[in-house]
Amino acid sequence: MSDLPDYGQAFARWRAEAPAWDAYTHHAFVEGLRTGRLPRANFLHYLRQDYLFLIQFARAWALAAAKAETLAEIQAAAATVQALAQYEMPLHVQVCARAGIDTAALEATEEAPANLAYTRYVLEAGYSGDFLDLMAALAPCVLGYGEIGARLKGSGGPYCDWINAYADEGYQRLCRDVGALIDTALITRLGSDWASLPRARQLSRRFATATRLEVGFWQMGLDGA
Repeated sequence: MSDLPDYGQAFARWRAEAPAWDAYTHHAFVEGLRTGRLPRANFLHYLRQDYLFLIQFARAWALAAAKAETLAEIQAAAATVQALAQYEMPLHVQVCARAGIDTAALEATEEAPANLAYTRYVLEAGYSGDFLDLMAALAPCVLGYGEIGARLKGSGGPYCDWINAYADEGYQRLCRDVGALIDTALITRLGSDWASLPRARQLSRRFATATRLEVGFWQMGLDGA
């Protein structure tokens, strides 16, 4: 476990308690990206769905800003929304455009059931819960992609641009910042002994559920349109 990236204490605990974590970070779709054997059509299908996912993901981070209790939390949430809207989503648009999928076609993509299930679960966590609920639901995507990027770094092949986007130091720094944000939010609201409280188990279960939905998202990409 020592070769895993360090994104904070809460993430390390939640990751260890999520039964589906390895199934998520080592999914056959991910391994296809690593080896370059993933069919291009499946990758483009995934990208189209992920573009729609990121729209809802940005809304969830905007909701996190509304649920925040400190200026630092508001700033972190706002910075993440900006990164999604100004960097990650345009990257999807560019890759799809090179494959002949223009913005209009991209935005007209119908959301797959696995996409609906995951994004609405995250948003529901924010609507019915608090800032911590949202962080637990959001963390598997943000930090899981960071872990995957770090592991696949240097793989080369046709998907090296995708891999490098998440292996990049800028994204890795974002993961460390989000991990620190979660640790601080837990201590601020629950105290330094938060891990011993019943609330900790609730948050761990929420993280584990979001992780299972991530597995379903990869499988959706592997199954294709």
